[in-house]
Amino acid sequence: MIERYIPAGSTFAGDIDGVINLIFVLVGFWFLVSEGLFFWLLIKFRKRDGQPAQYIDGTNKDHKRWVTYPHLLVLVCDVFIVVGAVKVWYDVKQDLPEAQATVRVTGQQWSWIFEHPGADGVLDTEDDIRTVNELRLQKDVLYHYKLEATDVLHSFSVPIFRLKQDAIPGRVITGWFEPTITGTYDLQCAEICGIGHGAMGARVVIEDAAGHAAWIASQSGTAVAAN
Repeated sequence: MIERYIPAGSTFAGDIDGVINLIFVLVGFWFLVSEGLFFWLLIKFRKRDGQPAQYIDGTNKDHKRWVTYPHLLVLVCDVFIVVGAVKVWYDVKQDLPEAQATVRVTGQQWSWIFEHPGADGVLDTEDDIRTVNELRLQKDVLYHYKLEATDVLHSFSVPIFRLKQDAIPGRVITGWFEPTITGTYDLQCAEICGIGHGAMGARVVIEDAAGHAAWIASQSGTAVAAN
């Protein structure tokens, strides 16, 4: 459902969409049932001449079951939601697969700094490539990201990956993603980080192997300094 509007661009994006769709279906079902019952009761028990109102104190078991049984059914639905959400959370946030490449992501007021491995494929060497507001990735490569913040709280958000991770000053947070599509997509800060927060937009460029190799070769010996 969500992918109609924002493509699913990572290996775990579909799992996250599945949890969101599950919540939408279950909550939507109970919303329609409760609203339908509510309006039916309004019509059935509307004020009528010659028919006195009744006072219901909630102690009659026949009355209470209209609350108790639906409540239990809703709790059963909640169990499905919690189990599905915890499984996806563990797969995305806790179970860190082995990386094929690593990038460093640094949030600052008000831009994103990205450090990519150069031709040697290893981060923190002399041929690293630094860019501002443009993250360059290769399709079907599993990346670890090292997320940092230099000043205040930021939030690294890539909608096509279904990824959002807060960046906290003084901490290095490691996460992962594996792009599954090519193209240029939005990357943003999802944490209000000051007056320039709204302008803290960036982009992620995902290329095939040949295109990414050509970009690395074109950047050989160059780096873009952080503003």
